[in-house]
Amino acid sequence: MRIATWNVNSIKQRVGHLVGFLDEAKPDVVCLQELKCQDEGFPRAEIEAAGYAVETLGQKAYNGVALLVRAPLGMSEVRRGLPGDETDEQSRYIEALISGEDLAPVRVASIYLPNGNPTPGPKYTYKLGFMERLRLHARALLADEEALVLAGDYNVIPEPEDAADASAWVNDALFLPETRSAFRALLAEGFTEALRACDPSPGLYTFWDYQAGCWQRNQGIRIDHLLLSPQAADRLVSASVQKHLRGLEKPSDHVPVTVELRPR
Repeated sequence: MRIATWNVNSIKQRVGHLVGFLDEAKPDVVCLQELKCQDEGFPRAEIEAAGYAVETLGQKAYNGVALLVRAPLGMSEVRRGLPGDETDEQSRYIEALISGEDLAPVRVASIYLPNGNPTPGPKYTYKLGFMERLRLHARALLADEEALVLAGDYNVIPEPEDAADASAWVNDALFLPETRSAFRALLAEGFTEALRACDPSPGLYTFWDYQAGCWQRNQGIRIDHLLLSPQAADRLVSASVQKHLRGLEKPSDHVPVTVELRPR
């Protein structure tokens, strides 16, 4: 079972790249972030024609998350929005239970954590609040003892080796001590960070800024993560970064990260 996460940075601009990725990699589940469109604007026909069912939580011009599931697998128990703050109107969380005839069910969430800049300020306060809500929700889900994958753009650089130049990020919300501590607290609930479990080496990046030739100079950071519950980690086969997609014409500044789990 292949589960991929990808911040597409505008689904309307990147739908061709997405369909190409679906055809090339044939993931069973895709978690998308930063759709930048409302639900009715999502290019559902193109994705369904590629063989995928779609669930979205869109937002005009900003944010937006989606889950794509390849037939014959199905989605149920769809949750839109992260619990814990009824006033939160930002579209950053969607989850569903993925099941199929030959698959032990896996609950998957697509997450787009806030950037949090500038700091200090309300955006950073919101980021830390969102991370705490995510931790508490994740704890509740773990109590069900089912395979769970929390995938998405976390906007967190966990360690210095996750940046080509960590010194450039010391005052950024993505790398501040409070951010990294909140991420570690989430992991401490019992999650395995899939990519690092498979490859601990430095130089694994998932994002390259459009500015200053970051892609050409490989000045990247790793901020897209898949966290596995113990039941999902027991089924872990491999994890990888699809770096080549950053070299496409008019690409997203993120690339997909994919984990493969045994079906049972």
